[in-house]
Amino acid sequence: MNQFNKEMWLPTTAKEVAARGWDELDVILFTGDAYIDHPAFGASVIGRILEAEGLRVAIVPQPNWRDDLRDFKKLGTPRYFFGVTAGAMDSMVNHYTANRRLRSDDAYSPGGKAGFRPDYASTVYAKILKQLFPDVPILLGGIEASLRRVTHFDYWSDKLKPSILAESGADLLIYGMGEQPLQELVRLMQRGVPMSSLKTIPQTAFLQPIQAALPKNKNWKDLILFSHKECLTEKKKFAQNFKHVEEESNRRNAARLIQEIGDHRVVINPPFPPMSEKELDASYDLPYTRLPHPKYHNKGTIPAYEMIKFSVNTHRGCFGGCSFCTISAHQGKFVVSRSKKSILKEVNKITHLPGFKGYLSDLGGPSANMYKMQGKNLQICERCARPSCIFPSVCNNLQTDHSPMTELYREVDKLPEIKKSFIGSGVRYDILQNPKGTPQEKESYTKYTRELIEKHVSGRLKVAPEHTSDQVLKLMRKPSFNLFKNFKKQFEKINKEKKLKQQIIPYFISSHPGSHEEDMAQLAVETHDLDFKLEQVQDFTPTPMTVSTVIYYSGQHPYTQEEIYTARTKEQKLQQRMYFFWYKPEYQKRIKNQLQKIKRPDLIKRLFPEREHIQPKKYKHTSKSKPSHKRQNTRRK
Repeated sequence: MNQFNKEMWLPTTAKEVAARGWDELDVILFTGDAYIDHPAFGASVIGRILEAEGLRVAIVPQPNWRDDLRDFKKLGTPRYFFGVTAGAMDSMVNHYTANRRLRSDDAYSPGGKAGFRPDYASTVYAKILKQLFPDVPILLGGIEASLRRVTHFDYWSDKLKPSILAESGADLLIYGMGEQPLQELVRLMQRGVPMSSLKTIPQTAFLQPIQAALPKNKNWKDLILFSHKECLTEKKKFAQNFKHVEEESNRRNAARLIQEIGDHRVVINPPFPPMSEKELDASYDLPYTRLPHPKYHNKGTIPAYEMIKFSVNTHRGCFGGCSFCTISAHQGKFVVSRSKKSILKEVNKITHLPGFKGYLSDLGGPSANMYKMQGKNLQICERCARPSCIFPSVCNNLQTDHSPMTELYREVDKLPEIKKSFIGSGVRYDILQNPKGTPQEKESYTKYTRELIEKHVSGRLKVAPEHTSDQVLKLMRKPSFNLFKNFKKQFEKINKEKKLKQQIIPYFISSHPGSHEEDMAQLAVETHDLDFKLEQVQDFTPTPMTVSTVIYYSGQHPYTQEEIYTARTKEQKLQQRMYFFWYKPEYQKRIKNQLQKIKRPDLIKRLFPEREHIQPKKYKHTSKSKPSHKRQNTRRK
């Protein structure tokens, strides 16, 4: 492949547009990320979807918003609309740490350099375009817009913000994974229907004056949320709103949500049904080059791309429902899987990429082991609003057979160009220990576990127990830490049998709602006893539209109204975080003093025995204190 033939990418400049012989564009997309023509990057997927619909599309990546705004003007006026996204992550998560410190890098920019996108990028881009081209419709999409579609808590300004539609001035918002609503929107606009009249497309949201009549749709029920003003005055009402939003996001037949914002109201239409296998295959089978645009040649590698360039996404969605995670709010809880044929086709494409040496870095999804899983009786799923299919226990109606994954791994490894395929996505070990599984399912757990550990671990296997306290884990919607211990024993047993030197890499979070200092001290003891030395772990960061963030802001659980303690100040958060590093001399005196203060001298003896007979292993793993492109990615986790 000639990776410098620019016509293989969508155009990004007036010169590239002219090279195609186009005198006008139908749609111009603006994104906060560098332009990587790959199915893991939302703007590229949207561009290719529009192209497949016969439209002339261009992408303006990381426009300069500080100069004379030439990047916003250079391609002129599109025939249909401007599309705006902050990129694969919320721009504020991308920019700041859990302690609100500005990051010095950006994984979605060439050379990993920061400073190529503004704070609240979707709003900034939309306002500029509205100022320059007041008559051209603006369509918002991507994770930043999706998770800010209603009143939400913004951690970085420490206040509630209204729907992003109110702040940005955009005309329409597509939330979640955008293929279905976008295709419907384009087909209607091609028939001459203006965007201002497109008020009944599922999975879209818009702002309208309060006095205007609600668009009619006899198949939808309406659910009125507390107004933005009410949320500002009563935190309890904000929490109640979230419960409704999450429940409707998890329904197959959801209600239309309506919320007043001043003299307007935001109307959020219910989502499309989950995509079919055929529809998902069609999205991944589009003609991606899978490479960064040639404009970045000699400008340094793009870290987020380097991480996923030799990986394959097998499915979309996650039914884990973790309280701190945005995946289900954006991708949905219903898993949609690709066909084996489509996956093998993509693997074959990867084998022809520059620099490929026979190793796939990941064959997975938001959670690795959910491929081909769905309800046994879909009619039961249609009536269900449960946020998690596996917490507090695995649903009786969930089919958890791991055989399709095991077979897929083996099929991929049979390809002559593949030396080894690794599973880089996190594995849900609680599904592999499901006591409700049928005999066939339980047999599949055993086979999958062996296949995974023996053949698909790249030295380190990522799992996410997140905490050791049952009380905190319950708030997280995560399983008991005992299940992690069981899985660790299996992992070590198989490694010993096969004489493999592999590590299991656990992820943990400090300062999560419900976590007290004593809970973190217990976590330190547990990891000490398991011979772990943890590094680069995550301090809880409140992000829009999660249960954990609602608890952080309101002080109560949105489902139970129970009051819950949360570490909020910088000092409280750092105090909890230090227990991860009990093995570092600079923390030991402080930890001992704090344990005395909270009257737990027994934990001092367990953490710091007079003589350590066993030196705990030092496990350095990928930091979740850095922005996780998988947990915020518009295409993946």
